[in-house]
Amino acid sequence: MLKGKLDSRFRTTILGVIFAALVWGFQAMIFRHAPGVFSSPSEDMSFAYFVPLFSFYVVYTERRRIADSVGNSSFWGLIAILPLLALGILGVRGIQLRLEILAFVGLLVAVPWALFGARTARAVLFPAAFLLFCIPLATFLDVVTVHLRLLATAVSEVMLTGCGVQVVRQGSMLAAADGAFSIDVAEPCSGLRSIFALMALTAGYAYFTQPTFWRRILLFFFSVPLAILGNVARILTICIVASFASEKFALGFYHDYSGYVVFLVAISLMVGVGELISRLAARVPQAAAPKAPLAASACPANGCWRNQIVPAAALLVVLPVMVFQACTPQAELAEARKPNLAALAFDGYWRTNIEPSEAERTVLPKDTLVEKVRFDSDDGDWFVVTAVVGGASKSSIHRPELCLPAQGCLMTAPRTRNVGGMDWRFITLVHKDAQPQGFAYAFFNQAGFRTASHTRRILRDVWDRSVLNRIDRWVMVTVNAARADDASLSAIAGALENLCK
Repeated sequence: MLKGKLDSRFRTTILGVIFAALVWGFQAMIFRHAPGVFSSPSEDMSFAYFVPLFSFYVVYTERRRIADSVGNSSFWGLIAILPLLALGILGVRGIQLRLEILAFVGLLVAVPWALFGARTARAVLFPAAFLLFCIPLATFLDVVTVHLRLLATAVSEVMLTGCGVQVVRQGSMLAAADGAFSIDVAEPCSGLRSIFALMALTAGYAYFTQPTFWRRILLFFFSVPLAILGNVARILTICIVASFASEKFALGFYHDYSGYVVFLVAISLMVGVGELISRLAARVPQAAAPKAPLAASACPANGCWRNQIVPAAALLVVLPVMVFQACTPQAELAEARKPNLAALAFDGYWRTNIEPSEAERTVLPKDTLVEKVRFDSDDGDWFVVTAVVGGASKSSIHRPELCLPAQGCLMTAPRTRNVGGMDWRFITLVHKDAQPQGFAYAFFNQAGFRTASHTRRILRDVWDRSVLNRIDRWVMVTVNAARADDASLSAIAGALENLCK
């Protein structure tokens, strides 16, 4: 008995030391990276501050079940720690918050698995996995944002028309037929952030109100459509208030506080769906399943060698990695090399400098640089060249395909063309009641890497940040032209070759 208690205290002490080492090794993520992203307007994750508190609450309420699940140490858990440590090194060195959180959450499960066995890992799985709601996904899933904006706008148009409010929809914009109001469902109003917040709320609600795994999953599945319905309700009420009151009031005071409408509607529906699931489950007769007894120890009562070797090995593996992470230098941001658009000149065209839009000044990160030049000819031909220089945040630059549809543009004939040894992405834009226009873009970084593929750019950026410990200032050069043929776009892109070196 005494040896058993000493064995338990030994492993518990190792767990405390490893947990303290994890906090030390991931201190930049916990105290700087994550809070910075939670407060970022581009992510708007204020709810994420409450996620760790809820996880701690679950662990506290389930502490007896977790203690009763303790078994013998596991070599499989020790093996699972190794790739998670590698993932953590990549995340910390490259300031890849998503990788940091994935590694940290995985270690919160793998370490108890190694020290106390698979049953303990299953017992702590939910509170640990709940921390995944801290992962910022709004900018990562920006392609979903566009479709959510278009979906919410289309549904709102149908419902407003059914209510007798005549509206005209173009892209993500809704306008009254009589001109009384005009509302653009911008990116923050897409509902994606509401979906994440409601998913977290539904997961916690389901965990404590639904007794079985499948009932919890079913209720959690409904969180996405419920959040979308809540967001549609918000857009509808804004349009109705604008129609019957004033556009200024609807887009001002009411818009700022209408976010509560989303959660009022969504939470009411969540509770209703949960009650419906409980009532339907109560009608199905179920035999009471006996509780599974605790697994008998495979080792003698006085402990076994595995309960000493595995915890010690886990400590020897985790501790030096955490020291390395805590002492690793932060990735350095390269100096901005802004393309010299002032040197651009085209025969037969006069140039006009264009100031960045309000959205570019306020929505993009502060260290983003934007320069625009418009060229016009006497015969009415024109094109606009834009250079966007990204900063430390990966949200400085995104694919144009994500924002153009929301502006009412129909993108057709996407193709990749090589111009002067560099790939460009050509797209034909079709606006309502307007002639097709041409659009082209390409990316390059400070090291001279050039591509028209957003995927290749992201992969190269991850490599530079995580492996080379360097943050490049990526540049996106775009061309918006009155003519959509390949010859015209190639002529402009060829003249921009010197900018992309």
